[in-house]
Amino acid sequence: MLPVLRSVADGKEHRIADLRNVLAETLGLTEEDLGLKIRSGAPVFNSRVHWAVTYLSQAGVLRRPRRGMVELTDRGRDLLVQAPPSVDNGLLARYPEFREFMVRARLTRQDSSETEVPTEQLAPGKGTPKEQLANAVEEANAAIAADLINRIQEREPAFLEHLVLKLLTAMGYGGKAGAAEHLGQTGDHGLDGVIRQDVLGLDRVYVQAKRYGSGHSIGRPDIQAFVGALHGAQADRGIFITTSRFTTEAKDYAERVPARLVLIDGARLAELMVLHNVEVQEEQTFILKRAADASTCRAPTCSAPGSTKTSSSRRQTTARVRSASGHA
Repeated sequence: MLPVLRSVADGKEHRIADLRNVLAETLGLTEEDLGLKIRSGAPVFNSRVHWAVTYLSQAGVLRRPRRGMVELTDRGRDLLVQAPPSVDNGLLARYPEFREFMVRARLTRQDSSETEVPTEQLAPGKGTPKEQLANAVEEANAAIAADLINRIQEREPAFLEHLVLKLLTAMGYGGKAGAAEHLGQTGDHGLDGVIRQDVLGLDRVYVQAKRYGSGHSIGRPDIQAFVGALHGAQADRGIFITTSRFTTEAKDYAERVPARLVLIDGARLAELMVLHNVEVQEEQTFILKRAADASTCRAPTCSAPGSTKTSSSRRQTTARVRSASGHA
């Protein structure tokens, strides 16, 4: 990752596509080197530059001011002054943002009590092949989630308002008989959308979407205003979605009010988008197989008890790697 960092040392904005050409020349790569491809067909070199930029951005040493562009931050400049012999995940783990990124990549929603990942666990090659594959997919999805939020924050507010309705519909809200309607406009009283769960519209869920930077937090006053808007619409259920985060006071207030509220922050929003394939596309599928147990083998080629015939049945685990689509 150090060559990528050095290539933007001038502090100017650089196109990532141009960086690949500069790096290829700096590293003395041949046409044969550049022609190597991973199983999905993408060039190995392009993939490695992409991941280097992703990791460095998550650590805050690079910044993406616009889509397809990257520039050095003050933190990155300080790191270059220190002249490390190399830059890897272990070094980037000194930055809390990178550690948080790795936590999101490695922990499941069912076991979110752990908030720290030991530095030694950030090193590649730990665990069984199955664990490594699972970790790699989770890490890739976490990177995609972070990229999705960055892209949404670059778009106009109305884009997020339409996006969350698309996501909630993909999650099954509204059903075949219901409908999702965008309300975000002048005079919407803080309600950006409504999902009618039945054909008559008796069962309604209102939505508010706020596009903010990661440094902005949604506080209790914002939630109070949303509750007031729900009351004005004679509704008692609402979903408040933001690209940033909620304060503790906002969360506590949402738990206490009579209305049923769901708060979705940026991390959860991106996670749901990846899970429900909204603004993402499957890039590559890996299938990990193992020999089936005799008790579970059902294929015609499985051997019968006492037979010397070899079983060709396999159990398999499927792992899918996704990438952001061109729309977000």
